[in-house]
Amino acid sequence: MGEHTPTAGSYVPTIRPSMRFSMAGDDCSLHFDLHKLTPKQQQDHQSNQVLTAMLQVALCYIGRPGIDEVCLYDTFLEPPWNTVLDRYLKLFAIAGLDPAQPASFHPVDGFYESVANQKRSAELENLYMISGSNRVLHQSEERLAVSRNLNSKLHFADNAPAFGLPVPATLRTTKHAVQADTDTFMTTHGSPVMLKTLGLAGARNVFTVSSPQEAVDLLQEYSDDFDVILQKRLDTDAYTEMTVDLCVADDHSTITNVRQIVFADGLWVGNLLGPTVSLTQEAQQTLLRVADYARHHGYASKHGYNLGIDFFVRNKGADRRLPPIQITEINARWTGGLFPAELIRRLRIESQPVLAFIDMCPPADLDTYLSFVEDSIYTGTLKDFAMVPMGFAPFPMEVDGTQQLFVWQIVIGDFEAFRKVRAETLGPDVLPTVPKISITL
Repeated sequence: MGEHTPTAGSYVPTIRPSMRFSMAGDDCSLHFDLHKLTPKQQQDHQSNQVLTAMLQVALCYIGRPGIDEVCLYDTFLEPPWNTVLDRYLKLFAIAGLDPAQPASFHPVDGFYESVANQKRSAELENLYMISGSNRVLHQSEERLAVSRNLNSKLHFADNAPAFGLPVPATLRTTKHAVQADTDTFMTTHGSPVMLKTLGLAGARNVFTVSSPQEAVDLLQEYSDDFDVILQKRLDTDAYTEMTVDLCVADDHSTITNVRQIVFADGLWVGNLLGPTVSLTQEAQQTLLRVADYARHHGYASKHGYNLGIDFFVRNKGADRRLPPIQITEINARWTGGLFPAELIRRLRIESQPVLAFIDMCPPADLDTYLSFVEDSIYTGTLKDFAMVPMGFAPFPMEVDGTQQLFVWQIVIGDFEAFRKVRAETLGPDVLPTVPKISITL
């Protein structure tokens, strides 16, 4: 990227120029035409747009008042969501975050076209990722090509081994050949295996398959020449799944945060951060080599772009013959875990265990939930636990026969104490994922 640093990109939140945060559901438009999606892709894209609303709210505490501009969906202007948004901003202020006020509101569909019509006073346009949907803001086919490569599981599978990066055994194949190739791959590497496709974030394009027919069934919507990845599934008794953010600048890289993946019923729900989550010197060096890989392929800027890396580290007591670290995926964009990591930095609570997670709340119980958050909110001191909200999505949807909203929060301190108080205070439909969350220290 060099000296002529572009004004639009996935900049890290801590750099000093003023920013306009313009983030919506971009993942699907990176590799696919939004007008030609399969039914499942369309459903996943719409779900991604909904979840992005939580990120937009969180951008208010990341933004600096009077300096940065935050763009939100215009759904936040509608009652009762306008009142709920105001309450979130007040909760941010109570926690000492001094949030930026929303600068402008835009339709969910056509979000970036609407943003482009709004005059920008900030120096930089901070995007979740360079994608096809926000081409009107970045206006660079060259950087769109870089983003497509660096966010592609196929590109990483083709290029990472030659760069000397430690990755699990991987095979690139097509839908046409996947049945035979899965059978052969399982014979060598065991069952189940991971099947990965291009598409959306949040594990919507990563599947565990236990048979060749299961792989075929997952790909039934796609054409025969659709490319897919088969990858050896790492033993979770031997490895712990982690993720990290780095700042990749033209002449240097730095690790900005590290998180442990948190699951509920085997599905990703958030991240564990704090003093129990750390990296060995060897892991740090490997992750910085991944940043070199991203820079080598054109992903860097004077100020620094954000790079997310998904990886596994070998557990203590595991077979020492296993590789100590395995890189499974890189993301040349912001990550969901960057938002709680920045919140922790702003609150200066790096020495505390923090669990950030997405959960649900029925619209009718939203006031009760927010009162619970306010009663537990962190204001500089900690007893057993404290909370800070991050965001909500103003789009009710039916989940298991109940209307629900997605809500995003952190719990600081003793999560088991929080789990107990939540059970005593809130109904079973409010934060229903909490009893299922599994934490491995």
